[in-house]
Amino acid sequence: QMDLYLLKSQGEFGEVYKGRLKLPGKREIYVAIKTLKAGYVEKQRRDFLSEASIMGQFDHPNIIRLEGVVTKSRPVMIVTEFMENGALDSFLRVSYRTCVYQVPYIMRAAPGSSEWSTTQRTSSQLDTTVGSIRALCQGISAGMKYLSEMNYVHRDLAARNILVNSNLVCKVSDFGLSLDDVKEYIKRLHRQRLLKGGKIPVRWTAPEAIAYRKFTSASDVWSYGIVMWEVMSFGERPYWDMSNQDVKQDYRLPPPMDCPSALHQLMLDCWQKDRNARPRFTEIVNTLDKMIRNPASLKQVASLPSPCWTVLSQTSTPSVQWGSGWEPSR
Repeated sequence: QMDLYLLKSQGEFGEVYKGRLKLPGKREIYVAIKTLKAGYVEKQRRDFLSEASIMGQFDHPNIIRLEGVVTKSRPVMIVTEFMENGALDSFLRVSYRTCVYQVPYIMRAAPGSSEWSTTQRTSSQLDTTVGSIRALCQGISAGMKYLSEMNYVHRDLAARNILVNSNLVCKVSDFGLSLDDVKEYIKRLHRQRLLKGGKIPVRWTAPEAIAYRKFTSASDVWSYGIVMWEVMSFGERPYWDMSNQDVKQDYRLPPPMDCPSALHQLMLDCWQKDRNARPRFTEIVNTLDKMIRNPASLKQVASLPSPCWTVLSQTSTPSVQWGSGWEPSR
């Protein structure tokens, strides 16, 4: 038995609802329900259900869990666990604007578990905010380590595709960027010789993936470095208002405000131009684990280039201001 009772958003294929699911012998749970809009063609149906077939292969506490699919009635639906805090990027921005930070403290659900969760703090305890928010990054890296060990390449890793539950556990989601989408976009990119349009998220994508269609776990590592930057900047848009044409892959984002040097260095390691020089997700998990267990390693804050971040008001997100002859490569 399943009830749809609250429209959450409009997805690529149709509407997304919050609902309740009651299976025989199990307690009722809240779920997210993706629907396939009416008037679809068969290819759209296959593409829609392909994400469910991918999710169904995974079983990890930092990967979104598939509850089931509905194909014998209309509309066609994909049912997943419900994540109360929604997408990570909007969650971070809301937390920043309201000056109420969901600040993670490290704990594991059980010995040996890789599910990293958190506990809530307020802005009166901001002295620990920067030092403990690494738990969010740790949970994402644990999920990506699992995917890489399953030989799965995500291709669209970004904070908007990370979901956050009520316990502040981060889970990787959105497995809908198919190889056909990639090939179609790259062909159009070469025809136009412009980095615009299409489904490839240029700001999060490794240079070899844009130029040569080389999507690997190493290109996911590049994207993970951008996600770390998003987390540490509380949902700031990577490369700010620069157009896709202006985003040059030899430009590296500066550290966000109050970002520890060790974390920014890990970002830079993820953005090595040579994909073979980038760390693997196993190494990233181990590195973050050591940082978290040794808080002293996070005390040194990365120096900001001039210009630096300036907070315009308590209700705005950080903004960068150019000056002193320094600006991104164009």
